[in-house]
Amino acid sequence: MKLETNKRMEFYDTVLSLEWDRTGEEIYSKTASDVERALNKQNPNVEDLKALVSPAAENYLETMAQLSQAITQKRFGKTIQFYIPLYLSNECVNHCIYCGFNHKNKIRRIVLSDKEIMSEIQIIKSMGFEHILLVTGESPKHVTVEYIEHVMQLIRPYFKQISIEIQPLSSEEYQRLQHSGLYGVYVYQETYNRHRYNCYHPAGMKRNYQWRLETPERLGKAGIHKIGLGVLLGLEDWRIESVFLALHLRYLEKHFWKSKYSISFPRMRPHEGSFQSDFTVTDKQFAQMIFAFRLFDNDIEMSLTTREDRIFRNNMLSLGITSMSAGSKTEPGGYSQKEALEQFSVNDNRSPQELLEMISQKGYDVVWKDWDSFE
Repeated sequence: MKLETNKRMEFYDTVLSLEWDRTGEEIYSKTASDVERALNKQNPNVEDLKALVSPAAENYLETMAQLSQAITQKRFGKTIQFYIPLYLSNECVNHCIYCGFNHKNKIRRIVLSDKEIMSEIQIIKSMGFEHILLVTGESPKHVTVEYIEHVMQLIRPYFKQISIEIQPLSSEEYQRLQHSGLYGVYVYQETYNRHRYNCYHPAGMKRNYQWRLETPERLGKAGIHKIGLGVLLGLEDWRIESVFLALHLRYLEKHFWKSKYSISFPRMRPHEGSFQSDFTVTDKQFAQMIFAFRLFDNDIEMSLTTREDRIFRNNMLSLGITSMSAGSKTEPGGYSQKEALEQFSVNDNRSPQELLEMISQKGYDVVWKDWDSFE
């Protein structure tokens, strides 16, 4: 019997081969010499990233910030891309203990109708947006692929780019949505710690760690233009999460090199429910993570949402971030209704115009759509 020797190893296999605690020990054992070596490299590897996110790198944050700024301006210019989320539904079958849409939470559930969607679109377009992110809870019964497909066809005439953040789908379903104008897909692992993953996801579709982890690979196979990755900062040790995220990114870039990649850094915010984080991420640590990823990957797009306060977003504007949400509402019907149900509390409540003025004052230009044409 001839053995197959060229089978591609999936990223899940890589995760199975790694020990979470051992990775943490490697990070926390890094020294100043390791950090300096990483800072002097043209192409840092994952071992270098461990140094850049380690406690030893905290004494080098100013240097990291300067390098991050220079690299970002060289690659992206002095620009910030604007996008806005449109929440279509808060129906969800998952029991994620950190989320306001948790199936157990006694909130009014809603799926927007065509009329309600167009009311939202009218307001969003009046703000000037060309890039929209469609967001839903995970409920295949209420928010079907057919529903998403219909919404995309409904709003396609109004936007240059349509991205989605919904339940993980098959490659065939993603290919189907491409015909309706799908540009990018954002899917966050929340935490890469597979041993504690089900503590945060005790029931529902999201409980399947492997299915969620392999979603970016299905996106790559489907030929999706942009793939967004991320973890929810506050669930586990951000330093270890950073290493697993970096490994995931490198794997995808190697095997699905035709796609673009972005990273988002959602940090825990108040929400419906009683969950409290055991792993608080300070502003200083958050900044270190952003700088480290910019040095690790010069071309990665990095976004900062309205979860963060205006002071932090103002400061990070020129130091590695390439895109920001603005004027966001995190509930279905949030733009046109006075009362709605949030997934989480927004921290930066500035209007797009106010944010635009701040960005302009810092000498940056706002890009309302990606500079790559996509039809």
